[in-house]
Amino acid sequence: MKEKLNLQQNLLIGSLLFGLFFGAGNLIFPIQMGQAAGSNTFLATIGFLITGVGLPMLGIIASALSESDSLFHMAEPVNTGYAIFFTCALYLTIGPLFAIPRTATVAFEVGMRPFMTEEQLKLGLFIFSLIFFALTLYYSLRPGRIIDWVGKYLNPAFLVLLSILLIAVIINPMGNVNQHQPQGNYAYNPLFTGLLDGYNTMDALASLAFAIIIISNVQKLGIKNPNSIAIETCKSGLVSIIGMTVIYASLAYMGATSLGSVSRADNGGIILSMVSNHYFGFIGKILIAAIVAVACLKTAIGLITSCAKMFNEMFPKSISYKNYAILFTLFSFIIANFGLNNIIQLSVPVLMFLYPLAITLIMLSLLSPLIHKESVVYRWTTLLTIVAACFDLCKALPEPIQGNIVIKGIVNFAHLYLPGFDYGFGWVIPAICGFIIGLVAWGIRSTKYFSRSH
Repeated sequence: MKEKLNLQQNLLIGSLLFGLFFGAGNLIFPIQMGQAAGSNTFLATIGFLITGVGLPMLGIIASALSESDSLFHMAEPVNTGYAIFFTCALYLTIGPLFAIPRTATVAFEVGMRPFMTEEQLKLGLFIFSLIFFALTLYYSLRPGRIIDWVGKYLNPAFLVLLSILLIAVIINPMGNVNQHQPQGNYAYNPLFTGLLDGYNTMDALASLAFAIIIISNVQKLGIKNPNSIAIETCKSGLVSIIGMTVIYASLAYMGATSLGSVSRADNGGIILSMVSNHYFGFIGKILIAAIVAVACLKTAIGLITSCAKMFNEMFPKSISYKNYAILFTLFSFIIANFGLNNIIQLSVPVLMFLYPLAITLIMLSLLSPLIHKESVVYRWTTLLTIVAACFDLCKALPEPIQGNIVIKGIVNFAHLYLPGFDYGFGWVIPAICGFIIGLVAWGIRSTKYFSRSH
């Protein structure tokens, strides 16, 4: 049985990993963070890299180590009902509700909006998203060739195009990072704010979905042993980690220096377009349109493929893979036409709820060789995390809803009694407490069983 991939195979899997992860949010959020963080960009970027690069890789490795062939099986030790709920919630979030529509809206915002008047925007978005999702569906209906489409063609094209812009930014900066004052939370807590910004990429959530694609492709190349799959995924992941770290840091630097030449903007897509126009004029608009279109298309293909596969595996008797792919593509097309800013605003509360659950599941899966997927440990950890994550969800709700007296009371309670809540990490202490309670309960049960057997 084959235990190692050769260098070329490692690079190909690494390129596939990078290509699946790096899409819409990965382009717009670090540049927006850099513009807002100003002189505190370095600390904010460190935080962003932890949740935007580190967690997704841990998610892929955790899937391999736990010998799970899907997110459902990873979450099943909690119980079957929770596994169904969490799998559906996560896939719908990184799929047709938020992440997939965002790929089209970012591509439109950056690539097409500069060429249109305000009156043309709605019709322009409709036509653009129709073409975008037609292409996405075409490739998604051929999932067996995803390693070719993304790893061999779309990803290298994206890297070449983006490198042209990033090299221009580094060689001829628009300004000085330290000359701009940090805004809002970046002035007081840049590291923690950067950590939360990394949530917006949705990559830690996506890693639990993309794991199916990565592990199956490693297996196709001849690796069958779970430990060997984890090791080869780690080796291939170095390609993805290096690539994503360099690009995230460069985009954050681009944002931090951009105020020397361009104005502030509502989202990173507009900033990216203005920067490209600053360096290359009309040709820059064409360049950035190509960069973003390729980046977003490859991520949309990966997400549609993963979502359709997962739902087809969970509910095989209801709808075929092909029909799921068509359904998710159609729904994403409809949501995309609500616009980028609305999609981002509505996704934040959901992410604040799901991320703690995803992170604890990743950590439990990494420890699965030691805790043997013991249900009582999974259940206590997950239960207390869910309770704490509900407070984070309430805090992230849109302002009109936060004015509700019940929501206000819940948030005020968390401010007073939940350590780390003000930083967005009020779930950490409850999760650790749940894990310890679970270990103690497991130990007591094991002792009783040992005593009875003797």
